[in-house]
Amino acid sequence: MRVARRILVVDDDPKTVALVKLYLENDGHNVFCAYDGNEALRLAREERPDLIVLDLMLPGIDGLTVCRSLRGESDVPIIMLTAKTTEDDRLTGLDLGADDYVTKPFSPRELAARVRAVLRRTADEALQRGPSEVTYGDLRVDFAGHAVTVADQAIDLTPTEFRLLGTLVREPGRVFSREELIQKAFGYDFEGFDRTIDVHILNLRRKMEADPARPRYIKTVYGAGYKFEAP
Repeated sequence: MRVARRILVVDDDPKTVALVKLYLENDGHNVFCAYDGNEALRLAREERPDLIVLDLMLPGIDGLTVCRSLRGESDVPIIMLTAKTTEDDRLTGLDLGADDYVTKPFSPRELAARVRAVLRRTADEALQRGPSEVTYGDLRVDFAGHAVTVADQAIDLTPTEFRLLGTLVREPGRVFSREELIQKAFGYDFEGFDRTIDVHILNLRRKMEADPARPRYIKTVYGAGYKFEAP
């Protein structure tokens, strides 16, 4: 039996909202809806949803701005809906902290499956065993506090970046393929967009490393993937 979660669906198309709402309610979730960016921010702050399905193209405040604002306030999982199909457009949403994206036109069954995957991953993380904190050199990762510091300077990571870093630092020296990191970061395997992991790794290096071009911690293993190298 699935646990009912509170999900906010944001789209300016009432038909899309109604369809997504129907499928998510059939999965047992409590769904409430917004049709523009201002309403989305208000409901997100007042209702504290467990997950947000967020369209990019919204009247008033666009979806990217809503995502950016919410990421400054909470770690609520966000799945973006976008009619834009270029890689750069999708990367922009992920770079702002979205946990996943679905391109329009989309299958509501696939979207419901993505919602289940993100919620399952969130629940698994809460139960994940391991040290509450690890330190390597001047890098400290506080899993309990969801915080990262380098040389006593706080590093602001998105939830996806934190999951990737946590995966790597828990097993220093182990090489993770892109497919494994996709599974860890997104909770399921999806096809055709391996660059997603590369972009998140680049962002981690830019935020953590003194010289991102010559990283100390997150190493590329050419032809295989990435690993964390303890100093």
